[in-house]
Amino acid sequence: MTIFELYAIYKSCTAVSTDTRTLKGGELFFALKGENFDGNAYALKALEAGAAYAVVNNGSEAAASGNPFIIAVDDTLKTLQELARWHRSMTLVDGKPITVIALTGTNGKTTTKELIREVLSVKYSVTATEGNLNNSIGVPLTLLKIDSRTQIAVVEMGASHPGDIKELVDIALPNFGLITNVGKAHLLGFGSFDGVKNTKGELYDYLRRTSDRVFLNADNPHLCQMAAARYLHSDPERPYSLVIPYGVDYQGAKVLPSDSEHPYLRIALPVAADDYLMIDTNLIGSYNADNVMAALAVGNHFGVDYKDAAKAIASYVPSNNRSQMTSTEKNTLIIDAYNANPSSVEAALRNFSQIISGHKVAMLGDMLELGEDSVSEHVKAVQLALASGLSKIFFVGEEFRKAMDKLTGEGTDLSSCTWFADSSQLAAYLEMAPLADALVLIKGSRGTRMEKVITNL
Repeated sequence: MTIFELYAIYKSCTAVSTDTRTLKGGELFFALKGENFDGNAYALKALEAGAAYAVVNNGSEAAASGNPFIIAVDDTLKTLQELARWHRSMTLVDGKPITVIALTGTNGKTTTKELIREVLSVKYSVTATEGNLNNSIGVPLTLLKIDSRTQIAVVEMGASHPGDIKELVDIALPNFGLITNVGKAHLLGFGSFDGVKNTKGELYDYLRRTSDRVFLNADNPHLCQMAAARYLHSDPERPYSLVIPYGVDYQGAKVLPSDSEHPYLRIALPVAADDYLMIDTNLIGSYNADNVMAALAVGNHFGVDYKDAAKAIASYVPSNNRSQMTSTEKNTLIIDAYNANPSSVEAALRNFSQIISGHKVAMLGDMLELGEDSVSEHVKAVQLALASGLSKIFFVGEEFRKAMDKLTGEGTDLSSCTWFADSSQLAAYLEMAPLADALVLIKGSRGTRMEKVITNL
């Protein structure tokens, strides 16, 4: 079947699905295959559940079933990606190709994407990545949700190995790009910090080839170096003509101190001589200032007034355990437990140390996928936690155990620290020894499931 024929079928369907549990009727179902699942085994059930067609792999039982609504292809994932790329190319807004903004980075991708969505939605109809669907499956699914009403698409892109971003931009064909930052994450897959920068920089590489533009945090030396290496020689007359700079320092903005009355991030943005616009947020942590400034820069480029953008940002309430502050009957919690890596843990701890509170407790889960740097990075995290003026520190996971053993052997005082094998054990401990009247930071990689402790706080 050609892409033209498949696209005609896609246009006749209500949506695209890869999960039989979400079928409502009329969908084009893609039977994807992974290490622990095989969607081909559910293709016929998908049709029974209401899917209009099912795309399956050649050689599968479904492909040999003779069902006229089965579409057999060599590789269902590649076909999904090709269909998404084709749909992105065929979708026009006022006779012109749709605007696609690609977004990647080590930390802050999802929060920045949500802020950009809120700001652009003031003026445009926006389709954006839902949740954390930012991989080789999620990006095509996002693109296939674009419809005739969409004016701008904001596509989040994650990466854990070299070449991941190149694969995704070749599907999404972005007109604009933004890298939030680069840090030490997924080092097991990237091999080194240079591997991280090279992979994230694949977004810049693509946009340079297409002469499209990047939003650049001019305060970030790593990103500036990455942009200079790619853009400085591309046009000697106008070396940065394709770069749209922004930044707290670059724009002369001020991050206001947090206190008990104003625990959330606030930024004073200069809009005229001696005139500042107050940007109020529902985000915890000064490290989110870069994310806010990115959203303001994108909005400003697309004609959203700063005052309207500020209102949109103020209305955004984070979810999914990202930069959230919540109060229970016993404690106040700062929940940033969706993921963790050395740079995000450092930022969280430094911000936590600046908050004035009489009883501060940190609960930190392992930072995963750090490879041979894991122990040394966990040692640094323990040392920073010890220097942060905390009443008590709870560590979860085998990597933190190794770090604590190393520090104990060096004579470090860990009397304020307690270790647990997993978050379930910590949750059980908190049920037996309740914590009260504390400000609690909860942070850890997704695999540690640190959100399990919340119900006992």
